[in-house]
Amino acid sequence: MKKITISLLGVLLSSSAALAEGDLFLYNWTDYTAPDLIEKFETETGISVTLDTYDSNETLLAKLQSGATGYDIVVPSHNFVEIFISEGLLQPINASELSSAGNLNADFTSPSWDENNTYTVPWQWGTTSYTVNTDVFGGDINTYDVLFQPPAELQGNIGMFKSPDEVISMAQISLGLPLCSEDPAEMQQVLELLEAQKPHVKTYNSDGILERLTSGDVAAHQNWNGYSIRARNENPAMRYAFPKEGVITWADNLAVPVGAPNYDNAIKFIEFMMEPENIAIQSNFAGYSNGITGSDAFMSEELKTAHELSPPEGTPLVFSQTCSPAAVDLQNRVWTALLQ
Repeated sequence: MKKITISLLGVLLSSSAALAEGDLFLYNWTDYTAPDLIEKFETETGISVTLDTYDSNETLLAKLQSGATGYDIVVPSHNFVEIFISEGLLQPINASELSSAGNLNADFTSPSWDENNTYTVPWQWGTTSYTVNTDVFGGDINTYDVLFQPPAELQGNIGMFKSPDEVISMAQISLGLPLCSEDPAEMQQVLELLEAQKPHVKTYNSDGILERLTSGDVAAHQNWNGYSIRARNENPAMRYAFPKEGVITWADNLAVPVGAPNYDNAIKFIEFMMEPENIAIQSNFAGYSNGITGSDAFMSEELKTAHELSPPEGTPLVFSQTCSPAAVDLQNRVWTALLQ
């Protein structure tokens, strides 16, 4: 297998070789790119892929806001896409004109966050909840009380994301509050809930979740459903929760940032990913659903039957939202106060 190069942004920006023909610089979430997929793309196109990774939408946004122009493909979540577009950080791909446009699932054709798929196409979609080691705690895990008011077995043994958007959204659902609140009193409730939880949190970290769960370093961790499948594959005691209060739902998207040095190769990669057989490789690796019609035929039976992809009937699915500047400011204040 051809090795995927993990490089630093500084190397990308300073090296004259970075702008050579036949390259593609991909900036994606940690542990979220199938090695077999990259190998197949390189073999079929002759394009050499360099992968760099990040741990949150906030990290990606800050990187592009700083003027970084070394990447050809980025993968923002749907609730951040409008922010990237409004700040002029993405360039059009006009997906409806691409060769594979007919493969887009109807649910992801002209979605609310990107009319006409001008800037994005779907990568993977799923839910955000938490995974519990049921050998440690065998009670009902389908309520946020397990996470925010944990039983004795889980106290001091919990991992949370290092992402204000994802942690605070989950806290708001737990409290029955609206997402993206601009009400200081509501956000004070969120802060109090998270401060009460903090003594029971072993780490705030969006990287290394699989390793922490499977090694026993933590017994519960905020997690994505696909990543939870991978944890269960290593330890059958791992169980993904579908809290009765509601489960955050998201969709990640392929996009081309302004200043991409290899725009044509980025479009080739996007068209490649819109083919059912190729996106299925990614889904089988990561454990998430996708937005390409016909990909089911290439998915593993294990993935098709995974309980992590099938919320119990009646479970509210709460799509993440694009928050106003006022709401983001309150989120940042809560986050700063929590971690100080």
